[in-house]
Amino acid sequence: MRIAVLTDIHANREAFEAVLTDVAAHAVDQIAILGDIVGYGPEPAWCCDTVAALVQTGAVCVRGNHDNAAIGAPESMSTLARKAITWTQAQLARAQVDFLAGLPMTAEAEGVLFVHASANRPEDWTYVTSDTRAAPSFRASSARLILCGHVHVPLLASCDIGGVVREQVFRHGLPIPLLPSRRWLAVVGSVGQPRDGVPQAGWALLDTGRAELTFRRTPYDSAGTAAKLRAAGLPEELALRLLQGK
Repeated sequence: MRIAVLTDIHANREAFEAVLTDVAAHAVDQIAILGDIVGYGPEPAWCCDTVAALVQTGAVCVRGNHDNAAIGAPESMSTLARKAITWTQAQLARAQVDFLAGLPMTAEAEGVLFVHASANRPEDWTYVTSDTRAAPSFRASSARLILCGHVHVPLLASCDIGGVVREQVFRHGLPIPLLPSRRWLAVVGSVGQPRDGVPQAGWALLDTGRAELTFRRTPYDSAGTAAKLRAAGLPEELALRLLQGK
């Protein structure tokens, strides 16, 4: 099975549309979305409706912390994120709020655990930024592969039979063999809010038959999204982040 893995769309329609076009060119069998559909970006309603339509046709989707905040949960957030969430809440219709509220915290398919932040206590929204921070997820789950988002910076880690966790070097666009002698965790990156210095949408393609994972980047009209942010009166910092990929 070929699974397109998307996360942290963050109400960025231009990035989301560009990735969906890219996904369509790769003959995938399923789409998995790892949360944070909303927050930061200027088109939360459109992104919610688009994800809901994908779920209706078989996509997997789990909840992120910004999704949780948008439905009124008391999430701890930066001042910038809180301003964007307050604005977002005013843009969402009841049906869109209900959709976000109905999303599960985790999902499993094909031996893969899908979660927004980490496998250990997903509701705590732990940032997996290193092999050390990945280790608790391996202890909490027996899944062969754990896929998560939240960090907005791609990362790959593996755990050997002795429980030793190591961060793995990878290159975008090249399939990574997920060796059966190890278990794996990948932080996919971000569709709509990349923060690794590359202002392109990030996502991943998983081929379970070949046991391969490919990190991908897709160019999109970041200037167009930045213009929409400014027109909506959202903080200028959010527009600059998109243009810089930071």
